[in-house]
Amino acid sequence: MSLKNKLNRMKSHIVRDTADSAPKQAEPIKPIDIPYMDTWSLHGVKPYYMDEDYCLIREKVYDLSEFHGRYELGRVREAVQAWHQFEGSHPLSSKGLTAEDLFFFDTETTGLGGGTGNTIFLLGYARVAGDKLILRQHILPQPGSEIPLYHSFLEKVDYNTLVTYNGKAFDWPQVKTRHTLIREHVPKLPSFGHFDLFHGSRRLWKSRMDSVKLSNVEKEILGFHRTDDVPGYLAPMIFFDYVERKDPEGMLKVLLHNELDILSLVVLYCHLSFQILGIDPQQVSEEKLLIGKWFDYLGDSEQAVSRLEQLVNESNGKEALAAKHSLAFQYKRIKKYTEAFDYWFEAAEQGSENIKVEACIELAKIKEHQFKDPEQAMEFSIRAYEELIRKDIKNEKIVKGLEKRMERLERKLAK
Repeated sequence: MSLKNKLNRMKSHIVRDTADSAPKQAEPIKPIDIPYMDTWSLHGVKPYYMDEDYCLIREKVYDLSEFHGRYELGRVREAVQAWHQFEGSHPLSSKGLTAEDLFFFDTETTGLGGGTGNTIFLLGYARVAGDKLILRQHILPQPGSEIPLYHSFLEKVDYNTLVTYNGKAFDWPQVKTRHTLIREHVPKLPSFGHFDLFHGSRRLWKSRMDSVKLSNVEKEILGFHRTDDVPGYLAPMIFFDYVERKDPEGMLKVLLHNELDILSLVVLYCHLSFQILGIDPQQVSEEKLLIGKWFDYLGDSEQAVSRLEQLVNESNGKEALAAKHSLAFQYKRIKKYTEAFDYWFEAAEQGSENIKVEACIELAKIKEHQFKDPEQAMEFSIRAYEELIRKDIKNEKIVKGLEKRMERLERKLAK
């Protein structure tokens, strides 16, 4: 590398550390002949030069009034504002943030495994800016050009919270791995919060679909149907073909696939927010129940009780019964034992097989420890045990727990 370009690189880091303005990219020593640049340009792609190397950047601007599936993109502002009114806590809460703080991020890689053998060849993201959504994609033109790729990506990154789909487990660990290999030549990775929408999707819809991969959530939940989309598993092969032939035809389809993924992140965050906050008018009883259970899992009993009580009052049948069963656990936790007993008794009479067993066990616990009635505690324990045997429910932990309880109750009754 020439002395001039070494100084340019050092200068860019000094500017980043001491000034608010973004560092300027270094000028190439000589023009770089980029194959098919005319084709790239027709699709809004521009080169980013750094020393004797380059990457490619595509930018597309959406009006927030545009739709993606059933949602306007601009409803992300409504979602963030709704969180501002929320008094509880939740891992997807954007309370204290603005819509501009969210950074909707997705990558395309050469494989699904981790480690240094897996290369990211596309870094895509979108951010709200005024009444627009700015979507940018940073493209690796060939292996070995990661320094301009990550330099172009990181030099202007300024955000509080990543929004991804399984990004905690995959996308961002991959970014950190690749960054480690070139960290002496590119800006540092920023610190940030992280909203991973994959976990929320699994919690709410895993029983409704075979897989909660993003394309399924798009069709089943967001009302968005892709046409002529490149399957994600083909992206690595398309990239390797592009590296060999330089023709961007296939890569342009991968860019569209990535673009749609990012737009889906925007509206999925809206939808999940409206579900969690209980302001989606199309929310079904099963989703309300699962939201209540989610708050229970998070340890927010107040929100859990509120959501489950609402469901009990609004529904009937198996949805109401399942809500009563879950609500009984909350009542027991706050020492409302009579209310918990009444709901569990109903669940033991009318619930599904698993609910009947759980309800009988809980009734036995309350009768033994709170109501001091070992005789009825034994009756409920026997009912639970017989239900397990009758339905051939194989759960060694529950069986051993019941056997231990019945032995203890027998001793109490023998006194």
